Amino acid sequence: MAAALNCSADQLAPLLGSNATDATAAAAYICSRFADVSSAFTDAGFAIDTTYLLFSAYLVFSMQLGFAMLCAGSVRAKNTMNIMLTNVLDAAAGGLFYYLFGFAFAFGSPSNGFIGRHFFGLNDVPSSSFDYSNFLYQWAFAIAAAGITSGSIAERTQFVAYLIYSAFLTGFVYPVVSHWFWSGDGWASPIKASNLLFGSGVIDFAGSGVVHMVGGIAGLYGALIEGPRIGRFDHTGRAVSLRGHSASLVVLGTFLLWFGWFGFNPGSFNKILVPYSSGAYYGQWSAVGRTAVTTTLAGCTAGLTTLFGKRVLSGHWNVTDVCNGLLGGFAAITSGCSVVEPWAAIVCGFVAALVLIGCNKLAEIFKYDDPLEAAQLHGGCGAWGIIFTGLFAKKKYVNEVYPDVPDRPYGLLMGGGGKLLGAQIIQILVISGWVSATMGPLFYILHKLKLLRISPDDEMAGMDLTRHGGFAYYHEEDYLKPGIQMGKIEDAASS
Repeated sequence: MAAALNCSADQLAPLLGSNATDATAAAAYICSRFADVSSAFTDAGFAIDTTYLLFSAYLVFSMQLGFAMLCAGSVRAKNTMNIMLTNVLDAAAGGLFYYLFGFAFAFGSPSNGFIGRHFFGLNDVPSSSFDYSNFLYQWAFAIAAAGITSGSIAERTQFVAYLIYSAFLTGFVYPVVSHWFWSGDGWASPIKASNLLFGSGVIDFAGSGVVHMVGGIAGLYGALIEGPRIGRFDHTGRAVSLRGHSASLVVLGTFLLWFGWFGFNPGSFNKILVPYSSGAYYGQWSAVGRTAVTTTLAGCTAGLTTLFGKRVLSGHWNVTDVCNGLLGGFAAITSGCSVVEPWAAIVCGFVAALVLIGCNKLAEIFKYDDPLEAAQLHGGCGAWGIIFTGLFAKKKYVNEVYPDVPDRPYGLLMGGGGKLLGAQIIQILVISGWVSATMGPLFYILHKLKLLRISPDDEMAGMDLTRHGGFAYYHEEDYLKPGIQMGKIEDAASS
């Protein structure tokens, strides 16, 4: 067999004829064309992957609108403007602080296992490791964590507290956690070159722990330190339902979040043009599609399980409960969406619904008030999703998604031993500890400085009137009695 030839003019020229000068010129031209074609394919590959990541970033960012609508529908009408403004500021403040500090703390390689130390203010970006699209995608994740927390402390929190906690969470707390589990230098990352935790690292593909547990636990501390809303529990301690004012907005927000989750989970591959075997129909594009399927099945199963479970408990078919169940399923599957079979996603969603119902029961027992069930949904279901991955991750998919380490541990119930599950449990513990040690003291300090909770009078009147100059909804009487309405607003503003 003839030796393989590179496209070299010296090697190609003798094959093109006896005229050495012409043959050499022709060979040089042909090789230059091959080099151009090769470069064009390389450039096209980068363009396709970058476009895919940017489109995923746009989908994840659309989740902010979903959060805003879900929050608005879940609170009472008198606090609608306030909660929507906080969602806008999560994105705006989060953008600046993640640009200045957050992205560097999360992905600033080379660094130590705890925190990144490069790319502050996107200095030296783009590089061989990161393009601007990576920053945009990760920023959309960071503000999602802040949006989760805002739901837990809705209807009773001072505006300045939102600004402080949102900046701290997106600029420091969340980036450190994402560095641990998603950066190539992170101490528990599955993509480290060596010294993997339990030979595996933590598989939290799109952030059941990194995003959802961080946001949920932060919200838990905020709501615990603030205490329940006035009227949430009566004088006997019995829970009183303070229903949100618009089921329509809740459903709209849920569908927007569902849509955005197709960027959240499948988009976390970052690339789509990665073949798993040469010339085959099966590649990373197939894994992307499978991830979208597992995401869908987990959410659907959790929604239906919640529907029938709440019907048994309360006697009603409640659309808002179904919406929260759907989101709980999505939060749970986010960790293992890329490494489990579709049938396993159904198991994930079923258990996630039970976890959500159970957490809500515990919240009532302990008189914990979370208007959007954010801590229960994102914290509780996120923790279950991390455990689920340690149980059901499939060997084939784990090796495809994380190819650098052969024979990597996989799910316990799939025959892979307990190493991955052990790493997953450690993730739950360290996230709980880190967020408790950072966000807990922050909320406590704000509470002691009287910067956290609004006054009882403001809470009863509603923050739209007392803090934002008027209600989000305009009624006919606003125009029929302008003097009276304006007097109310002016009195509230002056007080």
